[in-house]
This record gives sequence, C-alpha cells and structure tokens, in this order.
Amino acid sequence: MLPQSNLHFNHIMKAISSGNSTVYFNNECYTALNTHIANSNYSKIVLLCDTNTFEHCYPVFIQQLTTSATIEVIQLEAGETFKTIETCLNVWEALSELDIDRKALIINLGGGVITDLGGFVASTYKRGIDYINIPTSLLAMVDASVGGKTGVDLGSLKNQIGVINSSIMVLIDTNYLNTLPQNEMRSGLAEMLKHGLIYDEAYWKRMSDLSQLTVADLDILIYESVLIKNTIVTQDPNEQGLRKTLNFGHTLGHAIESYFLENKNKTTLLHGEAIAIGMILACYLSSKLTSFNKDTCDNIKKTLLNIYEKIQFNQEDIEPIIKLMKFDKKNSHGNINFVLLQKIGTPIIDQKVTNNLIYEAFKYYEN
Repeated sequence: MLPQSNLHFNHIMKAISSGNSTVYFNNECYTALNTHIANSNYSKIVLLCDTNTFEHCYPVFIQQLTTSATIEVIQLEAGETFKTIETCLNVWEALSELDIDRKALIINLGGGVITDLGGFVASTYKRGIDYINIPTSLLAMVDASVGGKTGVDLGSLKNQIGVINSSIMVLIDTNYLNTLPQNEMRSGLAEMLKHGLIYDEAYWKRMSDLSQLTVADLDILIYESVLIKNTIVTQDPNEQGLRKTLNFGHTLGHAIESYFLENKNKTTLLHGEAIAIGMILACYLSSKLTSFNKDTCDNIKKTLLNIYEKIQFNQEDIEPIIKLMKFDKKNSHGNINFVLLQKIGTPIIDQKVTNNLIYEAFKYYEN
C-alpha cells in the first residue's frame, strides 16, 4: 500500500531530488543547466532531438544555453516506430564518427521516445556517459523522464530492451507544451489521471474536471504528478514491489498499443489513449476481484470516455491482445500480473486475472 499523499495544492515549483538526479522546473531549468555545464568540463555536448523538436523546441532551447563547449546535433525521425535498436545503432555510429568520448554530455530534447532512447544510448555508449532529459511532451514530463527507465521497443513490443539508469538532471519547461497538438496533450493527461487513481483521490478529482483549467493550474498539476511518481520510484527504484503500481492500466494498455501498432488495418493509438482503455478495463477487473466499488468504476469510465474517444474492438481483436500480454515486463514465472485497485489511492499488485474476465471487461468498455 502507498503512503497517503501529503501534497498541497499551492506549491512553489521547487526542484525535486530524485535519487542521483534532480528535476528542475520552468525558471530554474536553464540556470541549473548552465551552472552544471560550467562546472563539469564536458569535452562535447550532443543534442539529440527528432524532426519535430528540432523545428519547434531547439530554437528556444539553444538561446538558453551558454557554453563554449562544442555542440553537435543529432536529429532522428519522429515517432514510436523509430524507437528501435536500429535507431540506437545509427546514433552510436554517429557518436563514434563525431569522436564523442566518455567525458561528453548527451542532452535529450523531445518526448518519451527521445528521452527513453536517448537515455539508453547514453547509458550504453562507452559503458555510460552523462545525459540530461528535457521532456517536451506532457507524457514525457510526467512519466518518461523521471525514474531512470530507458529503452527501446522490440518490434511492436513496448520497452522490452533497456536499463534503469538516471539522468544527471531533468528540466521541465512547460512552455514547450505550447508546441503540442491536442491529442498529444490528452495522451499525457492519461498518466496524470493514473497517478491520481493509484495514489491520491483528491488529485484524481482535480484531474477529472479540467474544464476550468488555467495554465497556472496545469503547471501545479504537472508538478504534483512528478512528485507522486518520484515518491514511488525513490522508494523502489528497481521495481521490486511499490513501483509496479505505476503500471496500473498498462498490462492491457501496452498490449492494446502494441496490437494497434503492428496491425495495418488499425489506426495507431497514442500511448495515453491505449492506457486510458487499459485503466477502464483494470477498474472493471478490480470491481470483480477486489472490494472496488462498482459505482466508482462507472464514474471513472465516464470520466475517461469524456476525454478519450471510444475505440471499437471486435471479438477477433481481443485474443491477439491477450496473447500480447505475455510480454508484459511485470510478468514472472509464466504468470501475467495485473495492478488492480481496492479503492482510489489503494492499488494492489501481482493480481491474477482469467481470460474470461478480460473478455467481460472489454464488453463493459464497449457498452
């Protein structure tokens, strides 16, 4: 069980210490970055971005950077389909050709694909060099950039290859969110909603009515979301127990995401869109297997379907999705392990679920 939240709504967005890393926000970001670089004597700085962040975020970022070190830019194609070991190979070769040594710094400027892949590249190149994450999507700010998980997909299977190794620092500048399309903003909201469901009912309630949201409110909600994730990962950095709760909605959600990614007849889902479905399914399973209240389950479904468009599943979709669950990283000894809820803020890990119940959950989602 998680410790109860002691978060307060009116935060000054102070830096958050996260293991060996520190998360800085907005005004503090670039002061912290420039001070760190000035004190570190890096041989070179490599900026890793994708075609989108190079166009929209790089011009903003480069104006904030004050250093006499040589800066090299490596630009990747944008999108989850490029989060592969082949892309890593290209980046490693580029680093080698640029004579990047162990005393260099990699700065990952982008969404979850760039922070995950860039962190993995940095953690393995010459057995590990320093890296800094600057997440530019809401999803990366509240999820991918904190906790040291790095990695790439194996085919359409999410995050199968990687290591846990923290960045030196994470810089969350919410101004980058102005460059995001609405569907990407919604995708990031799913992880914030999840943090409420597994940790703090008051936070869930604030997150579930976003109609009157101001920019300042969003900054506070992002800050609290990072605090929640950080509280969990610092207690269990290697995912032996407590950290597994962050996978709520992800056992089926990742399988749905993978299925839509590899199936040519389906429109690819964004991570948060798939996780929102996974959370509705997990809430239904909770109502059947724990003491989770059915009315609460219905309210959560209604809230999520107000934000995310309902996706149609045919009978022939569900079986391959169930098969894909066997690749979930929480599984052990041949068992598929779910995170379920006893009530909002009280998750339970390592729960077994029958396939019949999963079919039932999909019916509940559809109706």
